[in-house]
Amino acid sequence: MQVGFEAVYDKDSEILILGSFPSVKSRKVGFYYGHKQNRFWKMLATIFNEEIKDDIDCKKAFVLKHHIALYDVVSTSDLKGSSDLDLENSIFTVSSIDFLLPPNTKVNKILCNGKTAYEILLKTFKSKIPVYYMSSTSSANPRFKIEDWKAIILNK
Repeated sequence: MQVGFEAVYDKDSEILILGSFPSVKSRKVGFYYGHKQNRFWKMLATIFNEEIKDDIDCKKAFVLKHHIALYDVVSTSDLKGSSDLDLENSIFTVSSIDFLLPPNTKVNKILCNGKTAYEILLKTFKSKIPVYYMSSTSSANPRFKIEDWKAIILNK
């Protein structure tokens, strides 16, 4: 079984961004959205008009500075590759996200990075906190729209 990453959050986190499960490249790099072609970090840099260094500690500091928490809806899986279609057909364990929510944090919205994360979350979690389906930041997704992410993240 492959094991996902620890959650990145603190008591001031207001937005929880949930992915599905780390890709092969992310697992190799050891951090969220580690594939150079994934748009996630470039998207956040654009939204906040700041540079993000390609360093795990810098990336952690960046999301925490902007009150963002990161985690995945799947904590363990026998997934061999990176495809969410393969993930859906794998043996996996759903992550508990309760510790990422109030009163431990200030999370007031959950953004699911892609359809798989969204569908798994809706099947396994009930909350009064709004949950948003966001177009996947994967380079394989031709329907990615930064404008949608920016509107939800910045409340516009």
